[in-house]
Amino acid sequence: MSQAGVGAETSLGYTNPSVTQFSIFLANKVGKMLELVKGFDDAQCRICALAVHEASDHAVVRIVPNNAEAGRRILQQQGLPFMETEVLAVCIDRGHTLSTMCQYLLSAELSIRFMYPLMAWDGSPQTLALAIDDPTLAAQILRRKEFRLLGEAELPRWGE
Repeated sequence: MSQAGVGAETSLGYTNPSVTQFSIFLANKVGKMLELVKGFDDAQCRICALAVHEASDHAVVRIVPNNAEAGRRILQQQGLPFMETEVLAVCIDRGHTLSTMCQYLLSAELSIRFMYPLMAWDGSPQTLALAIDDPTLAAQILRRKEFRLLGEAELPRWGE
């Protein structure tokens, strides 16, 4: 039985909710970011998180779309090189702070590779995209500590 925000049951057991991040390699030229994001102005696929890491001749743009399958098609149509990574979308609130999250992960000797915020939407909790060396263990620990993890089904669907 699968519910929004709850991991799906598989033949191997329970899986934790996660979202797909695309790391896109862009030439560092005027207008390239506009070309990228315009492709996501579609009601079926919007960008929910974005982080840019720039170098002199290129940039790596990390995005989390609300529909990974549609996002993959958009990037392929644009002919952009990209990689996919599953990341955790972790909600931060008064009882579940950034520092307590980091403490729980440190206690398990898990390394945070990077994190960045998701964009806010109506009624959204403060949420971070979190890449970690063992996302399955991290998700299990954070859920045991009652952190809320979002899956793709819980990301906003503008225009619906």
